[in-house]
Amino acid sequence: MNLDTVAVRPDAIAEQLRADIIAQRDAPGSTITESAVALRFGVARPTARLAIEKLVAEGLLRREAHQAARVPVLGRDDILDLFGSRAIIESAAVAALASVPADAVAAHRAGDSAANDIAFHRALVAGQSSPRLARMHELLLGEIELCIGQVHAEQLLTAADVTAQHQRILDAIAGGDPDAAARLTRKHIELARDALLNHADKRTTHG
Repeated sequence: MNLDTVAVRPDAIAEQLRADIIAQRDAPGSTITESAVALRFGVARPTARLAIEKLVAEGLLRREAHQAARVPVLGRDDILDLFGSRAIIESAAVAALASVPADAVAAHRAGDSAANDIAFHRALVAGQSSPRLARMHELLLGEIELCIGQVHAEQLLTAADVTAQHQRILDAIAGGDPDAAARLTRKHIELARDALLNHADKRTTHG
């Protein structure tokens, strides 16, 4: 895919690569080389390298020394660690919200997709008052995006269930019940964790 000449910048290429990784068009385990990205987007290899390095820094790609970047394959230990950390941060964030963030409502109303799901959770954390808590979440967000993308691409949870869980979180925040909001957020994250663990186990068994 060639991007418009005006848009051929590392950030623009990184965003398209991000979308392809989240949608599983570049599946877990896929190799993402500079030459392939350069050819795919019609850019020079240094531009492709910068785009790849941006996603490596964010956790959407991993690169070992002297190796091409790859889309991570998250195992059980990765999922348990990531979702445990995520539950701590996101439940604390929603408990600290003074009101429902408008961006979270907009993402919720925009419909069921990985991009909207990611935007919903990002907005909940960004809406509270601690910039440090938001920065902690941003450090995890690349891997969170990988997981949310897999949940949607593999249909590990139904759209109706995800939508209903999001609505209950919003209702608790709007109702001024921080304990319920935190509890529902943690339960929502744990349901996604369990679905991913089950999927990872099946992949290991049949792989």
